[in-house]
Amino acid sequence: MKTLGWAVLVLLLFATVVRAGDDVQHRPRYKLRVGDVLDVQYVYTPELNQTVTVSPDGYVSLNLIGDVKVSDLTLDEAHDTIVRKASERLNAPEVNLVLQQFEPPHVVVAGEVGKPGTIDFTGNLTAMQAILVSGGFLESAHTSQVVLFRKIDGDNAEVRVLNLKNFRKTADLERDVQLQPGDMLYVPRNRIQNLSRFVKAFNSGAYVNPLQTLH
Repeated sequence: MKTLGWAVLVLLLFATVVRAGDDVQHRPRYKLRVGDVLDVQYVYTPELNQTVTVSPDGYVSLNLIGDVKVSDLTLDEAHDTIVRKASERLNAPEVNLVLQQFEPPHVVVAGEVGKPGTIDFTGNLTAMQAILVSGGFLESAHTSQVVLFRKIDGDNAEVRVLNLKNFRKTADLERDVQLQPGDMLYVPRNRIQNLSRFVKAFNSGAYVNPLQTLH
């Protein structure tokens, strides 16, 4: 019966993904991130052309116009921003902006799951779906205290505790959470006090203590 229950849950969760995927045109456009590589090409002044990498603070340094913040912008938004700033120095510049390299959006699932690791983020993904893709909960998993880490900025992260215990019917899906690119799910073995080292790694050196956040 337990196996049957999980099979039904899998069908419910992924049926939701399929329905959401029917409306592909409404998926959010890719937003530029730190480490992305851009080709900036000026049609009439090719001597200004350059290839730049989005720096850790979200800026690119461009010939003629200086530093421009492009992180969290779509490619079209970044293009318009660059053209607007270039127009202060050039007459009606035409610029092509090409995304050469990028890190695919992803989420990380760690802890007591069958296959911990990185999952590509392709659109709609919930916490429970991510755990199922990662092999499901192990018998040792503390399913009522799954922790979601979500970066707010370079120095801070939001920490939430999710109760994913006893998902067996449609009504339970209301407790599921929609994930965002860059999120990390951690499934603890027993008590939540074991999490501090994972927060430190997740937050890239900016240490957040979940024990204080979760009181």
